[in-house]
Parts: sequence; structure tokens; C-alpha cells
Amino acid sequence: MLFNLVELAQNWLDERGLYAVIQVMYQLEFRAFLAVLMAFAIVRLGGPRVIGWLRHRKVGDNPEFNNLTLNELMKEKAATPTMGGLLVIGSIVVTSLLVADLWHSMPAKVAIVVMLMLAVLGSFDDWMKLNTARRQPGSRDGLFPWEKLLFQFGIGAVGAWFLWRNAQSVDSLVLNLPFQRTYPPTPVMESIVQPPAIAPHVIVLGMIGFTLIGMLMIALTSNAVNLTDGMDGLATGLVLIASFMAMAVVAIATSPRASYFLMVPHVPAASELMVIAGAMCGACMGFLWFNCQPASVFMGDTGSLALGGLLAVIFVAVRQEFLLLIVGGIFYLEAVSVLLQVAGFKLTRRFTGTGRRLFRCAPIHHHFQLGGWKETQTVVRFWLLGVLLAMVSLVFLKLR
Repeated sequence: MLFNLVELAQNWLDERGLYAVIQVMYQLEFRAFLAVLMAFAIVRLGGPRVIGWLRHRKVGDNPEFNNLTLNELMKEKAATPTMGGLLVIGSIVVTSLLVADLWHSMPAKVAIVVMLMLAVLGSFDDWMKLNTARRQPGSRDGLFPWEKLLFQFGIGAVGAWFLWRNAQSVDSLVLNLPFQRTYPPTPVMESIVQPPAIAPHVIVLGMIGFTLIGMLMIALTSNAVNLTDGMDGLATGLVLIASFMAMAVVAIATSPRASYFLMVPHVPAASELMVIAGAMCGACMGFLWFNCQPASVFMGDTGSLALGGLLAVIFVAVRQEFLLLIVGGIFYLEAVSVLLQVAGFKLTRRFTGTGRRLFRCAPIHHHFQLGGWKETQTVVRFWLLGVLLAMVSLVFLKLR
């Protein structure tokens, strides 16, 4: 909104000697870092009031891990307000409306809409869980896993289709594989004068391929972040690291000089996603203020599903799905640990009559907690691994 107002009033501002205002608002990097500060301020200032409202409404968590030892370790978290994702998502939306150019950017619109749809799904699931005790005895607590997955795949398919439908160049549709050059090596100055053609070996995705990959990434990442959100600050800190990387990746993908030099897809239409990634980064920084141990509030499914989906949309839009698998490696490790735990238990019960678990408890962060790591140790060590994976992703981005 602020960008669009400056755009509309640029002649008026120029006549009054305020060209500097026009110039700075047209700088994408300035608006992205402004979004970081603005989103952080919104969450930091609005946090106490929102947390107080959630506490007053008795929107408190009552964790159940089906493990007596873990229940004992986590019992002090009972009644901590959840659905704090409303604060994070609200901050991202407000900041994006103020600073980003949503009017002219379809990828930015898709990112916001997918995030909001997943936030609605998550809040519905949270509300059902929180109100189980108020309903008739025997009522289920939350959505069934298959119901949640069905909605996630549906939302992911719609978002991916819109990204495909509004792609402005072939570069926006390539399958960017690890170590693969999207463009042949070209001198930087020459590539800016005459953009290089797509290398002959690069796969250009059609509607089905693009939509399928995008749908899987959005649903998988949304679920993975949701499963990671089990300790104070764990998911928030990892999303913060990933959102910093998202800003860097969008900056590279939307810059002709950087994208042609690194030989990665050039997607100029996705430039406003850098501002949204900045808003996500700032909102997570602000939320971590309240979510670090001992947490005053949890984000719940409302926040984790939405943030995971938003992260996936950004990387899909700039054709860096494989890079997201590295950046978000901890998220996917958590998801895989749950799948292995469930599959291993069912298989051993079928063949031996007694189900055996691969881990002490899944997701895997609880495995380490039950193994003797303190919660703060687990969280900080997972953060450090997240930073390390972000650095590894930068190496993969350079090696072509």
C-alpha cells in the first residue's frame, strides 16, 4: 500500500523535492528490510495484548505425548496459550499490505492466499482440540490426519497451479536440479545485454509436473514445520533461519547479474516475495521473544501450517525446491522420523506380534530429550544444525 501510494504520487513528490522518498521505496532491498523491522515491531508490541486475550479466552495447550516420561517432562507447559500463530500471520499480512507491491505481483498474492488458507485450516484444527472437553464425551480432538492432508494437498495444488498459470517466462518453469546449469556459461555483461537461452538439457515443466511438484512441496513443508513445533522456540527459530535464506534466494533469482552468473533460474516476477520473506523473518523474530523457553505462547497449527506453506511457495516460485530440501532439512528430518516410527511399529507388530519403536519418541527432537538432552540443549543444537544446513545450501547454489 505504501509502495503503491508512492507510485501514484511520484510526480507530486518529485515536484516538492521528495525524490529521495520515491527512490528508496523503489529499492526492493530497502522494503524487504523495512518489512523485517515492521513485522518485528508489530509482533513485539501486539504480543502482550494478544497473549492476554488468548489466556482470558482459556485458549491453553494441554500436551499429550502418549509417553509417561515425556508427559512428566512437559507438564509445566499445560495451560500455556496456543494459537499464537494468529499474531505471526497477522503481522505478515499487515506488513505485506503496507510495504509489498501485492497489486502487480501474482507470486506475492499466491503466497499470501496460501498462507491464509493454511492458517484457517490450522486454526480450525486448534480450536477443535481446545474445545474437546466442552463438547459431548467421545468427541474427537481435532481433524483426522487424512482430512488435514487432503486440505493441504488441495491448497498446495491451487497455489502451484496459479504460479504455473501466471509464469511470465520459460525460466519460471524449469526443473532446477542440483549441480545443473540453467544457462550456459556467459560473460555477465553480455548476459545482461542479451539474456542467455535456457540450456538444452534443462527440463521445462508443464502444468501437471509443475503443479504436482509444487503441491507436494507445499503440503510436505507445511506438515514438516507443524511436526517440528514441539519445543519452546524450536520451529520459530528454524523458520527464522529459513526465511533469511529465502530473502537471499529471492534476491539472487530476481537479479539478472546474480542469476546468470550463478546459472540459476531468473524469475523477476517473484521479486516481491523478498519483502514477504522479510515480513516472515521479522514476525518470527518478534514471536521468538515470547516463544523462547519458558514460552509465554505457542504458535499452534495456526502458525506452523501457514509458515511452512509460505516458505514452500517462495522456494517453488523461484524454482529452488531442491534447495529448500537442504535449508529445511531439520523440518523434513522431523517428518521422516514420524513416518519411520509409525511404519516400523506397524511392520514389527505385524510380523512379530509386538510393535517396536525405532525412536524413544517421535518427532525426533523428543527422542533426544528422552535420551538426556535438556530442552534448551535440543533447541539450540537443532538451530545450529539449521544454520549449518543454510550454509551448505549456499554451497549447492554456487556449485553448477
